[in-house]
Amino acid sequence: PHYRTVVRGGWSGGQTAGFHPFAVGPWRAPGASTNAFARESHIDMLAARASMDPVEFRLKNLTDQRMIRVVNAVAKKAGWTPRPLPSGRGVGIACGIDAGTYASVVAEVAVDQSTGRVQVKRLVCAQDMGVVVNPEGALQQVEGCLTMGLGYALTEEVHFKGGEILDRNFDSYELPRFSSLPKLETVIIDAPEVPAQGGGEPAIVPVGAAIANAIFDATGARLFRMPMTPERVKEALTTKG
Repeated sequence: PHYRTVVRGGWSGGQTAGFHPFAVGPWRAPGASTNAFARESHIDMLAARASMDPVEFRLKNLTDQRMIRVVNAVAKKAGWTPRPLPSGRGVGIACGIDAGTYASVVAEVAVDQSTGRVQVKRLVCAQDMGVVVNPEGALQQVEGCLTMGLGYALTEEVHFKGGEILDRNFDSYELPRFSSLPKLETVIIDAPEVPAQGGGEPAIVPVGAAIANAIFDATGARLFRMPMTPERVKEALTTKG
């Protein structure tokens, strides 16, 4: 009745025995994405309280020129129309920093209020990663980050019962599939005055917050936890206000 798993090293395959008591895998931008979810949700709440457009609110309070540049770039690419929150449109913005790279994401969503299901229709990202050595590679990295961020935001969750992990395969631990991906659009900002920075994780960071802010814009309901499953969305819709 007893099972013991000995894992050698961490997810990277090191040789130190017993580093974890169970098999693990990589989770990218782990602290930055959850911190950005809290921070950028709060920023949108402040903008709503001030009856201000969320892009305008950010720009009025930002002093970092690189962040100002990515916020302006993503707003332009997304065709952002200034409006107070919530507008009923289902559009949200968030920004973040990771590995020396600045990223901002605009999400467009549709929310089925009877089921709580969130359909992300479009993700637009602007990223300043300093000198861009390989533009095509940078684009692929950003699109991969947006896809991973989509899973963090809406579906990926490990469930436990009595200390046992219930999600043993991808039938219950749901990853984004090609069929569920929204339209992805990217602006890579070449900043030759800044040495080349990281590109493999930064765009993940703002995705969850951008989707949460878009859900609020669509419905007036605020989500405080990822993943934003249909059950949690329905609960937020029930308790809003």
